[in-house]
Amino acid sequence: MLSLLAAWTMLPRVQAALPADSTARPCLTHLLSAEFRPAYVFPTGSFLRGDNQAGDPINTNLSGHLKYGFRFAPDTYWGRMFPHAVQGIGVAWNTFFNAAELGNPVSVYAFQSARIATLAPRLSLDYEWNFGASFGWKKFDESDNPRNILVGSKVNAYINLGLFLNWKIDARTYLKAGVDVTHYSNGNTGYPNAGINTIGAAVGLTRCFGTAGQEEASAASSTFSPLGRTDFRRRMSYDLVLYGATRKKAVYPAQADPVLVPGSFGIVGLNFTPMYNFSRYFRAGVSLDAQYDESANIGRHIVDGPVYPSEDNIRFHRPPFREQFAVGLSVRAEVVMPIFSINLGIGRNVLCQGPDTDAFYQILALKTHLTRRLFLHVGYQLSRFKDPNNLMLGLGWRFGRMD
Repeated sequence: MLSLLAAWTMLPRVQAALPADSTARPCLTHLLSAEFRPAYVFPTGSFLRGDNQAGDPINTNLSGHLKYGFRFAPDTYWGRMFPHAVQGIGVAWNTFFNAAELGNPVSVYAFQSARIATLAPRLSLDYEWNFGASFGWKKFDESDNPRNILVGSKVNAYINLGLFLNWKIDARTYLKAGVDVTHYSNGNTGYPNAGINTIGAAVGLTRCFGTAGQEEASAASSTFSPLGRTDFRRRMSYDLVLYGATRKKAVYPAQADPVLVPGSFGIVGLNFTPMYNFSRYFRAGVSLDAQYDESANIGRHIVDGPVYPSEDNIRFHRPPFREQFAVGLSVRAEVVMPIFSINLGIGRNVLCQGPDTDAFYQILALKTHLTRRLFLHVGYQLSRFKDPNNLMLGLGWRFGRMD
């Protein structure tokens, strides 16, 4: 949601930063899209397999999407650099055909799509990502919704990635069809947090408005080669990110059921990431990652009592700092587009103590550029390739040459 607001407020600054000759006429193509996305819900828990009040498996999701997007004209800086990139905002209505226990959540998100390959004069292979928040979930409640052990909050993150065939019907109308995957979760800000995952199809119709038609973008791209431009210099850049978040924590006492610890725990972290810019579209490098997690390894310091601990009576000794602080190294790859960058990382903590931090971790982050050097960082961290760990909400600054 933060990235969505930042992207929207960036648009006037991006337009103002364009060369003077590009502002003499409209510099944007506006696009409106309507999409329909049926999906299969992965049966990742007993609730989805039929252990719910309705007594039926929850294996189908349907969503309808309305989106506004824009593309830069080919005679502008961004239009020359990224002639087929479209970015904007979208809203979606979802149903899992069990409104009483899951609700019918509404998603609000930022999106970006771009061409991967031209397959024919009127046909291309495109990708698209969506990143935002979904509202209106029916969450777990011990008395009113006890079987929904997947969703622990009314608001959840929404992450989607798709591959599509994009067919140009006429100069301003496009039909797209493809496949996509979706993940809903709250980043451990609430429990339970098993999340919901879907895979499905998508069919949509897009209409363009403005002066910069697809033919103009195609002409611009025919003379554009991101690796061959003489004004691009391969170089190093250095990103410094400071982030924070809160999370819930469940512990597993010996010979007792899992216990959800009352309250929330704080997280602060820092990433320093030198990256080599291979092209305007792609950079990669190795990141030094440091994180302090107030909840890390507290399960090793439960105070013994006369009865098994419960949410009402569980107590802890505070773990030493070395069990809650970890330093790791991760390999990072970043796709660079107008306004946004997508950063992926796989790493391992090398300075750590205790089972909660002695692990591999994975990072998915969206960077929204507020200025040429300042960016908003919205990330999600997994542990051991499967366990949700924490959100990463912060700001970053880019050092080094920018040309």
